Amino acid sequence: MAPGNLKQPLITRFPGSLSRANQKDTFKRRRYRRCKSALAESSHPDTRKAASLPRSESIIRRLHPSFIQVIIVLVAYLSIGALCFYLARHRMKGKKTNGVLDAVYFCVVTMTTVGYGDLVPDTVATKLLACAFVFTGMALIALSLSKAADYLVEKQEALLVRALYMHKHVGMADILKEMETNRARYKCLVVFIILLLIIFCGTVFLAEVEKLSFVDAFYCVCSTITTLGYGDVSFTTEAGRAFAVLWILFGTISLAQFFLYVAELNTERRQKKLVKWVLDKKMTTVDLEVADLDDDGVVDVSDFIIYKLKEMGKISQEDISLVMEEFEELDVDQSGTISAADLILAESRRVE
Repeated sequence: MAPGNLKQPLITRFPGSLSRANQKDTFKRRRYRRCKSALAESSHPDTRKAASLPRSESIIRRLHPSFIQVIIVLVAYLSIGALCFYLARHRMKGKKTNGVLDAVYFCVVTMTTVGYGDLVPDTVATKLLACAFVFTGMALIALSLSKAADYLVEKQEALLVRALYMHKHVGMADILKEMETNRARYKCLVVFIILLLIIFCGTVFLAEVEKLSFVDAFYCVCSTITTLGYGDVSFTTEAGRAFAVLWILFGTISLAQFFLYVAELNTERRQKKLVKWVLDKKMTTVDLEVADLDDDGVVDVSDFIIYKLKEMGKISQEDISLVMEEFEELDVDQSGTISAADLILAESRRVE
């Protein structure tokens, strides 16, 4: 290479790593084609362990810990909000039905930023209280409820893929591979189906219970789940507001998750196009020079893999440096390889 084009190697080679025998090349290629996972397949949380849960186990124990935390936080938020606005119910104006139900309904309408305007604070104190609850509610949805929704979607995604491959007699490993390959697409499909059900149920309920026309019911549903909340049509009956407490939460979060997954799907497709372009691109002498990490004029399998992964955007120089730092820390004898003896010595150093 020309002196002006000298580049710093991405990985510093160890002294003994270049003197390996040629008869090990075939073994190295096989090793790079398929590596053992750090976790055994039987211990993967989404495979056999999830499928072998006893039926007698309670529903609460089957829930993910983060999902239980979200439920606790949501119940605490609604309880505190309902208590505050129930005590301040005489300082609120608008269409009222039941004191406790109206307080919970107002909390949900506030935290989802729907804001119909059918029930509003009427004093300085209640207005300031509503301001505090709208910010905490938005934070709750952004940080907690979206994670819970994503968790539920992943569960429904697994059921959808199993249903699609029910008659094809495929194993759990094939199903998991299909889910991993097309995860964003299946998420979009699941949320889209859920969203259609939410829109249908909301429209029918508003038409039957709130006695709205079909067009007004659909109009109210669309203005609600998009958080526009014009306020000209809303839930005014006691039964309607009881239904709205859960329906508004599910509707607004589902629509937000749908657009999130659409953006994720678009990003995934662009990433796949980049990967295909990198793999289909013909290797040139310039590429050979860039892939030659140690400037020895030869590109081995590790050089080639790292070069391709960097072009695909899978790894960066910082990632490589961090991995190499860990490797050098574990390679106590500086042989260029890690053995069980190295791990024991490295652990003893950490203890000291």
